[in-house]
Amino acid sequence: MSDVEQVERFIAAPPEAIFALIADPRRHHDIDGSGTVREAKDVPETLQLGSKFGMAMKLGVPYSMVSEVVEFEPNRRIAWQSRPAGAIGAKFGGGRIWRYELEPKDNGTLVRESWDISQERIKAIVRPARKKTREAMASTLERIEQIVTSS
Repeated sequence: MSDVEQVERFIAAPPEAIFALIADPRRHHDIDGSGTVREAKDVPETLQLGSKFGMAMKLGVPYSMVSEVVEFEPNRRIAWQSRPAGAIGAKFGGGRIWRYELEPKDNGTLVRESWDISQERIKAIVRPARKKTREAMASTLERIEQIVTSS
């Protein structure tokens, strides 16, 4: 069984517009298809490789995550690795990577979102969420399309 789940969607918008939305953690609440993202915290002016940002989350109970940008190619690829905030959470949990790849096509962009748990500390905890995560990612790509094509 692969440790990576992917969904993709063709969006009739340029990669620059899509990347600008995805690469702005302050907008993650707007695009989140899972309904768990609440608000960004400690966001740098611009993201680049190595940037860190926090996110207030809620899945039944509130919690916080800290993410670090681990891949960055402007208008083509961005990925961040997320871990629970705090020393104990970071030591024992997290490590999943959220990745967005943008491939320019005629009249738009093929957007691929992936959930990579290959570096997750305790995979058994997150593996049962595979199906729900794929559904949430498909919803996220739909939200991204709605935002970038409505203006």
